[in-house]
Amino acid sequence: MEDLNVVDSIHNAGGWLVRNQELLLSYAVNIVAAVAILIVGMIIARLISGAVNRLMLARSIDSTVADFLSALVRYGIIAFTLIAALSRVGVQTASVIAVLGAAGLAVGLALQGSLSNLAAGVLLVTFRPFRTGEYVDLGGIAGTVLNVQIFSTTLRTVDGKIVVVPNGKIIAGNIINFSREPARRNEFIIGVAYDADIDRVKEILTEIITSDERVLKDRDITVRLNELGPSSVNFVVRAWSKSGDLQNVYWDVLERIKKALDANGIGIPYPQMDVHVRQIKESDNA
Repeated sequence: MEDLNVVDSIHNAGGWLVRNQELLLSYAVNIVAAVAILIVGMIIARLISGAVNRLMLARSIDSTVADFLSALVRYGIIAFTLIAALSRVGVQTASVIAVLGAAGLAVGLALQGSLSNLAAGVLLVTFRPFRTGEYVDLGGIAGTVLNVQIFSTTLRTVDGKIVVVPNGKIIAGNIINFSREPARRNEFIIGVAYDADIDRVKEILTEIITSDERVLKDRDITVRLNELGPSSVNFVVRAWSKSGDLQNVYWDVLERIKKALDANGIGIPYPQMDVHVRQIKESDNA
């Protein structure tokens, strides 16, 4: 009896397949076409985004902007490809878009932080307070900009660490760009003893600054008495140099100042404490 039921089931299934073979063939063709649309769309998205990136770079557009816009183009083409594939298999795209809109609203409320990072990324690319390769300080995190992505910016610190900073935090904080200006200023505070010859100290400091070829002579050079401190007379020395030479100029000039002051017998005071011991006679305690 069970054998007869199995045979009947197979017979009914075969009959259903025969009656609906055109419908099944149509579904198979649509599925294959949808897969083909997805594959072709992915390839086209990659090719067009790459072409857009190369075109913008060829026109001397900043690589940060080129990478950001090419990524937007790629994701936009992929989104249209998915809609076209769903339409091919018979899904009503209007209802899908409505559902995606409602889901997008819910996801947007849940991912407010990510959306704020996206909006901040658009602002960073639009106004470009920094570019790839520049050295910046982003809210206390300093490093060289590697790239600006949709949601985050990647920095490489001077000690070789890779730091990923959310774009929302960058926009909300201070942005200090150390590379944008071609020249920057060094400042030295040099303290000497009170018995030092002030004119001689100024002469030594001026000679050291003006003799350095990396110091820009067309910018103001300042060597002035700045403060009468508790234990020292403090001079301020200010000089401009190219941004790329700034740190080396600081180290070299500071070293030369120390050697020159020592060679001229000019002391550099340091904090010290005088302790006075007073002896009390026994008769005073009586």
